[in-house]
Amino acid sequence: MTEDEKRRRGIEDRKFYAAKQEARFEKQGLESQTPQTEHPSYKLAFQDKDFLLREELRPVRFQLELLKPEMVLDEAGVGSTLVMYGSARIPPPEAADTALEGAKDLPDEERAIVERLVAKSKYYGEARKLAKMATEKSIIENGKRQFVVCSGGGPSIMEAANRGASEAGGESIGLNIILPHEQAPNQYVTPYLSLNFHYFALRKMHFLLRARAVAVFPGGFGTFDEFFELLTLIQTGKMKPIPILLFGKEFWSRVVNFEAIAEEGTISKKDLDLFRWCETAEDAWEYLCDFYDLGC
Repeated sequence: MTEDEKRRRGIEDRKFYAAKQEARFEKQGLESQTPQTEHPSYKLAFQDKDFLLREELRPVRFQLELLKPEMVLDEAGVGSTLVMYGSARIPPPEAADTALEGAKDLPDEERAIVERLVAKSKYYGEARKLAKMATEKSIIENGKRQFVVCSGGGPSIMEAANRGASEAGGESIGLNIILPHEQAPNQYVTPYLSLNFHYFALRKMHFLLRARAVAVFPGGFGTFDEFFELLTLIQTGKMKPIPILLFGKEFWSRVVNFEAIAEEGTISKKDLDLFRWCETAEDAWEYLCDFYDLGC
């Protein structure tokens, strides 16, 4: 039996209208308003925003926030990602002189902070370069794109990641999050891969679901949170080991005494091997290629 014959006999036809069609029917039916149709209880549940935002619907919102990005990335052919964590405050190298000029008249302590941030602008450059290298490699496995650059979608190191991918002529992902203060996606995120989250937990989960490597640059509480959760997942065996590329030994050794944690016995000495120190994009890419035998 041909496909046309099957269609004529209705063998493969849907027996129920799709949700889009039902929503259209409802809209048509509301042209003649009555007290019943005007009441909020009459709205289709999946079109009732007030209903979906109720406290009791949090589990449903969790599910939607897990499912939507997964479907978007799957339909985009993203097989794996190179995730890049880092500060939202480090300026790009081209803004360094302006930042220093603006800090000249600040109190000594505030000026010193600006100077330290500017000194770390080199990591903006390394993040940008690493993203460009990964994107130019353009690895395809099983029909899926591998090592697609993924950032938090915001400014600074996140922007550098998306910028490097864009400059290489490729697409990149931005996992943004709603915050009390405004945080818009940076201009280099591929628009259809720019995703927004309400729940930090779901966002962090999506960072790692497809991650085949994670580059961690100097950052604040958010970077610490993401970095240490990743270490914990691998240390406890909940996640298979992947390359963790830790940029900025001087910074990290000053703010976290990893050796002391091991000496105190609260982690094992071998746990310090979970991450790899890097200073340049070339260091990171070479280690990543060796880890996966990519023949770069």
